[in-house]
Amino acid sequence: MAKQSSEQTLINKVWKVADVLAGQGVGFTDYITQLTYLLFLKMDDENVRTFGETSAIPDGYRWEDLIGLDGLELIAQYEKTLKVLSEQDNLIGTIYTKAQNKIDKPVYLQKVISLIDEESWLVMDGDVKGAIYESILEKNGKDKKSGAGQYFTPRSLIKAMVDVTQPKIGETVADPACGTGGFLLTAYDFMKGQTADKEKRRFLREEALHGIDNTPLVVTLASMNLYLHGIGTDRSPIECRDSLESEPSTLVDVILANPPFGTRPAGSVDINRPDFYVETKNNQLNFLQHMMIMLKNGGRAAVVLPDNVLFEGGAGETIRKRLLSDFNLHTILRLPTGIFYAQGVKANVLFFKKGEKTRDVWFYDYRTGIKHTLANNTMERHHLDDFVACYNADNINARKETWNAETNPNGRWRKYPVKDILERDKTSLDITWIKFQDDTDYTLAELVSSIEEKSNKIAEAVAKLKELIAGIEE
Repeated sequence: MAKQSSEQTLINKVWKVADVLAGQGVGFTDYITQLTYLLFLKMDDENVRTFGETSAIPDGYRWEDLIGLDGLELIAQYEKTLKVLSEQDNLIGTIYTKAQNKIDKPVYLQKVISLIDEESWLVMDGDVKGAIYESILEKNGKDKKSGAGQYFTPRSLIKAMVDVTQPKIGETVADPACGTGGFLLTAYDFMKGQTADKEKRRFLREEALHGIDNTPLVVTLASMNLYLHGIGTDRSPIECRDSLESEPSTLVDVILANPPFGTRPAGSVDINRPDFYVETKNNQLNFLQHMMIMLKNGGRAAVVLPDNVLFEGGAGETIRKRLLSDFNLHTILRLPTGIFYAQGVKANVLFFKKGEKTRDVWFYDYRTGIKHTLANNTMERHHLDDFVACYNADNINARKETWNAETNPNGRWRKYPVKDILERDKTSLDITWIKFQDDTDYTLAELVSSIEEKSNKIAEAVAKLKELIAGIEE
C-alpha cells in the first residue's frame, strides 16, 4: 500500500538506493534519469486510480504493465516502454527524449520500481514534490563523479538574480541554456504569489516560461522538475535543441541564464547567424548576442558570463560597444571563485535592458578578498544581501555608491560613466579597484587547484600562439 513519507525521509531513501546502484556501476545521473522515467509512469497511474482521469500513457506501456514483472521480461518491457514514450509528441515525448535504460540488471531495476511504488506522489503538495526533486538534483550536481555540476548554477546566486530582476506575472521568461530549470523555477516562485487572477496564473503555468537545452538528459530532468511544481502539465516549456543554430522565433520580456562556459561541444552545427552583430567562435559571446537579440524592446536580462566576455578584443569589443549603445548595461556583479562546480571559474552577472543607452555602469565587487568553497564555506543567499540592497531594484536611479576615494576606497559598490569605459583599451569592462592583500591560509587541495588553473591558461595561450605562428609561416 503506497504511503506518504516526509520530505527528508524520502530523500534519504532515494539516495540509499543510489548508493546501492553506484556499487553496481550505475552513476548517480543515470539513476536519477531512470527514477524520473519511472516516477512519471507512477504518477500517471495514481492520476487514473485516485482521480479517475484518463491515462496520458499509451495502452501496454503503463505502470501496471511493469509491476509484477521480473527478470529479463521486466527489462524487455521497460526498454520497449522507453522507446514508445520517446516517440510521443507532447509532454511525455519531452520527458522521455532519447530515453534509454541504464539499469540492465533486473534485481536493481526492481529496487527502483519498489522505491517509487511504496509512495503516494500525487497527494503530495506540488511544492513538496518539487522540493524533493530539486534537492536530488542539487545533491547530484555536487557529486564530482556525476559530471552534473556543469548543469547546476548555485541556487543562492539564482535567487539573488531573480530578486533584483523582479519578473512580473504576465511577462514571458526564457533561459536559452536552461540546465535543470533552476532559473525558470525560481522566476515562477517569484511570480506565482503576485496575483489570484486565474487566467494570469494559468498563463504563468502554461505559457510564460521557455527553456532550451541541447542535452537530452538535461531536458528530461528540467521538464520533470517543472512538471512536479505544476508547470507545463500538458506540454513541457523545455525544448531539446541548440539555441544558437537559429534566430529566436519569439521575443521575451525577461532572460535569466548561465550559458555553458568553454567551447562549443564537438559535433555541434557551425553557427551561421546573419542576425548576429559579429561573427565569432567564442561560445559565450555568441550566447550573449543571441540573448541580446532575443529580448523585446524594453526587456531585461541577467546573465552569468565568464571574465573573457568583459575584456576580449575583436568580436568581444564590438559586442560590448553594441551593449553600451543599444542597451542599458546598468549593473555588473563580479563573482568570486569557489561557487561553481568547475574549479577556478571567474564569472560575472551582467544586468541589462534593451532599447536604452547606457549612462553609467555600476559594479559590485563580490570577488576581491572573498573566499567560498563548495565544501566548507558555500555561498548562501544572505551573502548577496548587500548587493541586492545596493542594486535598489525598486528605483535604480536612486542608487548610492559605497565606494569613496577618500573615506572608503575599498567600497564594493561603484559606478563608472559610460564615457570612461568607452575610452578604455578595447572598451574593457574588466575593472577592479579594491586593494586587498591576500593573507589567507590555503589548503593543499586549493593550492593544487590554483596551480592547475594557471597551468591550463598557459597551455591555452601556448596553443593559440602556435596557431598564430603556423598561420604566419603558411
